[in-house]
Amino acid sequence: MNDNATRSLASLKFLEGGGTTGAMMRAHDWSQSPLDHPRTWPPALRTAVGMMIHSDFPMFIAWGAALGFLYNDAYIQVLGGKHPAAMGRPFHAIWSEIWHDVHPLIERALAGESTYRENLPLLMDRHGYNEQTWFTFAYSPLHDEHGEVKGIYCTCVETTAQVLAEKYRNEENNRFRTLFDQAPGFMAILRGPQHVFDLTNTAYLQLVGHRPIVGKPVREALPEVVGQGFLDLLGHVYATGETYVGRSMPIKLQREPHGSLEERYVDFVYQPIRDASGVVTGIFAEGSDVTERKQAEDELRAANRQKDQFLAMLAHELRNPLAPITSAAELLKLGHLDAQGIQSASAVIARQAEHMTALVDDLLDMSRVTRGLITLDREELDVNGIVTNAVEQVRGLIDSRRHCLTLQLSGEPAHVIGDRTRLIQVFSNILNNAAKYTPPRGHITLQVEVDDDRVEVRIRDDGTGISPEILPYVFDLFTQADRTLARSQGGLGIGLALVKNLVILHGGSVEARSDGPNRGSEFVVRLPRARDAGAGVADEKDDVRASDALRILVVDDNADAAQTLSLLLAVGGHKVAVEHDGESALHRLHRERPDVLLLDIGLPDMDGFQLARRVRALPKMERAVLIALTGYGQTQDRDDSRAAGFDYHLVKPVSLETLARILAEIATASR
Repeated sequence: MNDNATRSLASLKFLEGGGTTGAMMRAHDWSQSPLDHPRTWPPALRTAVGMMIHSDFPMFIAWGAALGFLYNDAYIQVLGGKHPAAMGRPFHAIWSEIWHDVHPLIERALAGESTYRENLPLLMDRHGYNEQTWFTFAYSPLHDEHGEVKGIYCTCVETTAQVLAEKYRNEENNRFRTLFDQAPGFMAILRGPQHVFDLTNTAYLQLVGHRPIVGKPVREALPEVVGQGFLDLLGHVYATGETYVGRSMPIKLQREPHGSLEERYVDFVYQPIRDASGVVTGIFAEGSDVTERKQAEDELRAANRQKDQFLAMLAHELRNPLAPITSAAELLKLGHLDAQGIQSASAVIARQAEHMTALVDDLLDMSRVTRGLITLDREELDVNGIVTNAVEQVRGLIDSRRHCLTLQLSGEPAHVIGDRTRLIQVFSNILNNAAKYTPPRGHITLQVEVDDDRVEVRIRDDGTGISPEILPYVFDLFTQADRTLARSQGGLGIGLALVKNLVILHGGSVEARSDGPNRGSEFVVRLPRARDAGAGVADEKDDVRASDALRILVVDDNADAAQTLSLLLAVGGHKVAVEHDGESALHRLHRERPDVLLLDIGLPDMDGFQLARRVRALPKMERAVLIALTGYGQTQDRDDSRAAGFDYHLVKPVSLETLARILAEIATASR
């Protein structure tokens, strides 16, 4: 071996032991590389390359004006299909697809500034297709022996797998948080023995009132629960590791800032959270606000109690007249009575039978009202005359108890549209109660007032009053207050329930007021005022009603629902017919041409869609307005209605206000 060969081998000694890339550098054809042959490389580059190729960490060097690329074995995996052609080529030619991402960092390194990036996303083409990658790397300036920056030195690690794993974990965590937050029941995670809120969901914040509680102990976040037993339960679960299940437990919460405490009822579970060694580190609280359910259950139990009390009261009230009837009948059977005695016994039987008849009539009236079977005989009436008739019916009781009755009529016509008999029944029932529950020589005032759109009747007494506990329920069926007279006045206690329902049928309202026991009572009945009064204006009123009245056909297989709806429509002045199946409706349409058809979708012989299509096919029915009545209200259901020819789609239970508005629009359009 000559001296030149020996010197050449010695000049490449820094590449020995450099693995695959070291061997490549020794054997590579450098004639096409901007770096020239390794034997010509300056000492600084030779030293840096020697260090690089002996490292197990992915590294590369870019040197010179063209940034010729050199790398070690660990970097081969980064290059993928770009190896081995990348050796010695310009940096830009190798990584052109990421040049816009890394070039600013290269410029800073060539300016003498070291840079570092963690998990930088890079879209690389390493295997003939683009792939999203992430890298953590550092660019450092590489100086020559004169101290000038001639290249860059990079250590890097591909973090794609870690980033994707972290991304997956974050997505799973976000999915968990979303499910956690959207859960219908309330949830909270409490940490440590102080029960610090780590995480809560929306339902929990809705329960306690939206306030900042995360990061705070329960005692600080919800101070109002201190002393209600929940902190003791949390402490027990944390100390023992035993799960606690609570059912319909009351909790008082300040749900509004500076608001009063509101009682809610909750079902919940306190579940201990354990670490890997089994030690309790927190508590998972999960449950539901069951306040509405609890109230419904309480109301159901109360209704059952009221029903039982009512049945007992009914038995008592029916037995009371039977006793004197039985006694009088026994006396008559003995045959020892003279004419006066027979007359007295007969009067007792007649009087008590009349009392029993009144009780039965009240029951029947209430049954008819609740089943929607009451039909109003509507006409224009003056309320002044109605209350005068009502007073006459109760005059005997008022005089027998020596009450002072003050009647203050309106002094002007107080016209309403209603049923004379039923309105007299309303006011006589209220007056009867006032007379019964006012001690002898009491005072009763009946006042009629008129304003622009309503007639108001106030009946006040200075009797026994109504307790605050009973007042909200005084119009409910099966509710009766003793009103301090130990039920000496008798009655079933359904009169006011009947009053309320009859007033509602007239489109009005009734209200009870009392300052408490022995403070008297006031009942206020409000009825819609008729548009005008007098013969000259009656014709105008009739014209308006005739123009607004619609001919309506209701088709519903639920007889009660159809009857109730027809009554309400009739109260509105419309002419209403009812059928309970599709074929009957079609037969009627051959004889009649209603303006509006209210069709139930679930009919027994054909569905409402089929009926609507057949109606539209009938002569002269193309202008009729079809309104669907259904329990289904999804977008597809509404689309099906339109396709079948319906003009409106109303979801049960139908809002009477909405229906009235629609009918008013139809009446206006048809004028």
